Amino acid sequence: MTSNATDERTDVPQVSIVVPLYNEVENAAACCEDIASAMAEAGLEYEVLFVDDGSTDGTAEAVMAAIEGDRRATLIELRRNFGQAAALAAGFDHARADLVVAMDGDLQNDPRDIPALLAKLAEGPGYDVVSGWRRKRRDSPLRRVLSALANWLISAITGVHLHDYGCTLKAYRREVLSEVRLYG
Repeated sequence: MTSNATDERTDVPQVSIVVPLYNEVENAAACCEDIASAMAEAGLEYEVLFVDDGSTDGTAEAVMAAIEGDRRATLIELRRNFGQAAALAAGFDHARADLVVAMDGDLQNDPRDIPALLAKLAEGPGYDVVSGWRRKRRDSPLRRVLSALANWLISAITGVHLHDYGCTLKAYRREVLSEVRLYG
C-alpha cells in the first residue's frame, strides 16, 4: 500500500470521508470536486481518503491530479484489487476523525448528503451508524431488480429494514468502526 499522506499531521478534522475506487478514471476528478464543493458549502473541517483498489485504468493518476495541493485529501493505493471491503478497511484505518463517512466514487452518492447523515448521528447516543440509499441508481434494470430482491431477502431474514443494503454511503462513529470486521 502506498499513500501520499503525511503522518505528522496533528489537526483532527470533524469528519473523515473514505472513498474506495476501482477503475473509476472517468469519475475520479468529478468525485474529488464534488466532495470539496459539498464540504465547503457545509463549512465542515474534513479529510478525504481516496483508496484506489488496484485500478488498471489510470484512476490513481486522475485522483492525484485532482487533489494536487489539497492537504485535506489523501490517496491510498492498494497494490492489487482486494475488493471494496478491503479498500474501506484501509481507509478506515487511516481516518483520523471521530465521525467517518464512507461513500462510493462512482458518483451515485451525493456528498451533499453528508451533513444530513452527520446531523442524524448528532441527535444522540442512540445513533451509531446512519445509512444512505441510492434513490436514482444508474445501474442496469437487471442489476436494480436483483438489488431489490436482495434487499427484500435480507430484510426478511434479519428483521432490519433498510432501503438499500448495498449503498456505501454511511456515517459511523469511530468507536463503532473499531469493532466492525469487514468481509467481502
